[in-house]
Amino acid sequence: MLKNIVFVLSILYTFLLLLLCLISLNNLPKVSISYADKIFHLIAYIIFTLLWFFSFFLRFKVKIYRSITISVLFATLFGIFIEVLQGSLTSTRSFDYYDVLANTTGVIIAAIMLKVLTKKYQKI
Repeated sequence: MLKNIVFVLSILYTFLLLLLCLISLNNLPKVSISYADKIFHLIAYIIFTLLWFFSFFLRFKVKIYRSITISVLFATLFGIFIEVLQGSLTSTRSFDYYDVLANTTGVIIAAIMLKVLTKKYQKI
């Protein structure tokens, strides 16, 4: 049951992230927090990586470290793909290297979290 819920959440989150990254956000109120956009990217890709890790591990029965590797590669490539789409498909969004950096930093943070948690899990 949990494996199906996590997988559905992963799919829905992926489509939500895709949608949010490709629609125009010009009408939203401006946030006065410095680098709020980059913080959003970082958090979004931590969640993205964690969800896909649990999907690979629970739903598809991929071993722990291989699930980490696959989710990290998938999240990193997805983040780059989204930025390329923003630069080529939209007129209101553009490719941003700093967004790619924020996305990748989120992926790396998630990978570190998973490495630490799985080491503790294996000791139990």
